[in-house]
Amino acid sequence: MAGTLLAPPGGTPLERLVQVAMERGYTARGEMFSVADMGRLAQEALGCQAEVLCGGLGGPNRDHVLQHIVAGHPLLIPYDEDFNHEPCQRRGHKAHWAVSAGVLLGVQHVPSLGYSEDPELPGLFHPVPGTPHQPPSLPEEGSPGAVYLLAKQGKSWHHQLWDYDQVRDSNLQLTDFSPSRAADGREYVVPAGGVRAGLCGQALLLRPQDSSH
Repeated sequence: MAGTLLAPPGGTPLERLVQVAMERGYTARGEMFSVADMGRLAQEALGCQAEVLCGGLGGPNRDHVLQHIVAGHPLLIPYDEDFNHEPCQRRGHKAHWAVSAGVLLGVQHVPSLGYSEDPELPGLFHPVPGTPHQPPSLPEEGSPGAVYLLAKQGKSWHHQLWDYDQVRDSNLQLTDFSPSRAADGREYVVPAGGVRAGLCGQALLLRPQDSSH
């Protein structure tokens, strides 16, 4: 999904991604418990820049993540998946990946230039394609319901809006390998240090190869 955003319209076939990941020893059956390995895979198979973010999605990383998405680049986030695909907290037992490529900001004032109001939803403004526009000031961390990520997860047909803080909190508690997976008799590639070392508090920022920060 991220590859399609980076190099539309074709992207890179899923089979190619899995093949490279298995050849490099990143995965045994399609699982990916390492953000660093996912970054190496993206760089090789998608030909893009990949930045591993450590320390969680909050604090000083928050503006960096939001500016990355506002610039139109995809973000890959490991998180615990609830039954409805939204973020939850299961200590990593339901760890999965989602891609985010959009953000909904609740702001006090819409910048005057470069935005148009949605014809069907008053109060919702979109950047006008091809028009210079000033990014809106980002809501401060802790503002309730002010930032939502537009996210998509591979098992869902639909995009969803996820509260940023819920995504941040889910990503920060990925610590344990699922007991049911550990007992199913199958082989998985888990990095040294386990799920905590491979996923916890980490995300992947992808950019086209010719893009500057």
